Amino acid sequence: MKPIRIFRHIECEGPAYLGIFLERNNVPYEIICIDEGVGISACLDDSSALVFMGGSMSVNDPLDWIGQELELIRQAVTQGTPVMGICFGAQLISKALGGTVGPGSSFEAGWHPLEIVDTEAGSDWLSGLPSTFNAFHWHGETFSIPEGASCILRGQCYENQAFVLGDNLALQFHLEVQEEMVPEWASLYASDLEKPSRCVQPVEQMTKDLSRKIAELHEVADVLFGEWLKRVKKRL
Repeated sequence: MKPIRIFRHIECEGPAYLGIFLERNNVPYEIICIDEGVGISACLDDSSALVFMGGSMSVNDPLDWIGQELELIRQAVTQGTPVMGICFGAQLISKALGGTVGPGSSFEAGWHPLEIVDTEAGSDWLSGLPSTFNAFHWHGETFSIPEGASCILRGQCYENQAFVLGDNLALQFHLEVQEEMVPEWASLYASDLEKPSRCVQPVEQMTKDLSRKIAELHEVADVLFGEWLKRVKKRL
């Protein structure tokens, strides 16, 4: 199997649990460290799928590599190479496919509930999960659902939380976080938490009973990552 190519945009937002999941399933992967100045190859022949991770930048920033990633996503979808995006990566997929990305009504950080959208796509991708579950969030922008795609998860702070289009998956939230990453982000991005609200949890609430929350999050990750990987393998 050709490796899955994972694009990292900032050091503290690497594949984390996604990497563990892929290793557990004997799936090779390579990390393209955009934050270290690694160039973006337009060739898709040497990878079985693409993953775009999070980042503190906006997809609307005038950065050359963002334009290159948008074009690579369009090329992959056209050629049938499965794509997955997480947070900033999901926003990249939306914009690449004709959607819009912009500021949400408020920042969203911490553990917040998601609800499965009652559609055929929601049932296919989220089979076995409860109708509502908590996930970890850290974002200030939101995306629209591109034409032809199906929203499969919605939230209370941000309506659009995940969509699928064919074998491509976009997730606004973070299934990949490990336990140590939550306090790390709370420290690195402390300015995002200066004004706690319904959608922005204080650090104490965010880190309370953290081991249990992370374990439950990874149960959800196993389902969604597993469904996406199943579709990747079908295309080999």
